[in-house]
Amino acid sequence: MRKFVIGAVSAAMVLGLAACGSDSDDEGGGGDALDGKGKTLDVWIMKGTNPDADPFFAKLNKEFEKKTGAKVNVEYQQWESAQRKFTTAIEGGPDQVPDVAEVGTTWVPQFAETGGLVDVTDEVKAAGLDQDLVEGLKDAGTLDGKQYGMPWYAGVRGLVYRKDVFDKHGLKPPTNWEELRDVALTLKKEEPDMIPFPVAGGAEMFAMPFVWGAGGDAAVQEGDTWKSAINSPESVEGLQFYTDLATKDGLSPAKVTTWREDEVAQEFTKGNVAMTISGNWTPKTFLDEAPELEGKIAAAPIPGQDGGMSPSFLGGSYLSTFDSDKKELAWEYVKMATTGKFAAEWAEQTNYFPGTNTELEKIAAEGDPLVEPFAKQMMEAGATVPKTTAYGEIQASQVVLKLVQSVLKGDASVQEAADKAAGEMDDIFAKSE
Repeated sequence: MRKFVIGAVSAAMVLGLAACGSDSDDEGGGGDALDGKGKTLDVWIMKGTNPDADPFFAKLNKEFEKKTGAKVNVEYQQWESAQRKFTTAIEGGPDQVPDVAEVGTTWVPQFAETGGLVDVTDEVKAAGLDQDLVEGLKDAGTLDGKQYGMPWYAGVRGLVYRKDVFDKHGLKPPTNWEELRDVALTLKKEEPDMIPFPVAGGAEMFAMPFVWGAGGDAAVQEGDTWKSAINSPESVEGLQFYTDLATKDGLSPAKVTTWREDEVAQEFTKGNVAMTISGNWTPKTFLDEAPELEGKIAAAPIPGQDGGMSPSFLGGSYLSTFDSDKKELAWEYVKMATTGKFAAEWAEQTNYFPGTNTELEKIAAEGDPLVEPFAKQMMEAGATVPKTTAYGEIQASQVVLKLVQSVLKGDASVQEAADKAAGEMDDIFAKSE
């Protein structure tokens, strides 16, 4: 079984393995070697994604020096303090920023708007990479039509369920929302000691597929401004279905109202949950922590309202170039790291999903039942949060979580809670303009 994990920060984005062309077929990138003799690239990488990253970068940097003559200095950064460090460096000017850095996708708008990141749209096209990037991942690092780096690694959420329990009762994974409800109702009746489908009030990315699946969104951009859409008819319809599973159908007990995603995962591992939204990285964790679940769990895409798939958030990291005095050399390094053999090695070592359709199709073709559905979800139904720095504050303020929890607690109707959340969002958007 090919296993996947995810890093500590959900705000991140993707690994772009090259699809075809000379840029990914030779010793790490192709093209004419740049003259970097006597120069040193400063590269910032988030700590923890690859527990043993030193050998990878030693090999990559040796190849880069052979190709360009430039040396590379890699610094590992902590996720918790990196955003502030980036902001301070950008404010300090070109002499303070790294030449290349791993950037979480929700940070891209902030760093791009302040002029810290380099627009590499033309370079990506010239390298023949733009048409093969997974659309949702490409979109996450694109602002106003400009792409600010290359996708590096990614994860996505789908459905994970107890296959043994489903088989016991002749159940199939749901393919639309009504089937999801019907399957959960059957599980409630037949397995009274299990939670059929947790409606977790502390997990924003459990609720958002139903918002997106009904055609809604958290916010929309109107010209240069953002406006909340969480109270639109479509968004309310999706939230109504999701919360009704708990409030009307009794498929999720009151104790789940404040559960976070990790708490749901813990209960699944303990055998207390029959079906849940979960990340492509979780099957490995489940089996590591509960080996007795081997052969008893399976995965499926998040079903669409009337079929197909509901969109699911894509998270990972970009590898971006900063506005330093070595931009061309920096792009060469990004291209080498995110394409060809080095991209493949990073994916293998970190167990993340790649960010190209070509490589995802290879993974899907392997037919692993715990991997293929997630790969399909990523290729066909990925989504991103609004690409504005204000949305980070909205998430920090737990606006969507408070909306869901107020409905689950019976304090407000979905429309009332959504209207309140929309007001809070619009206040934050207005302050950020």
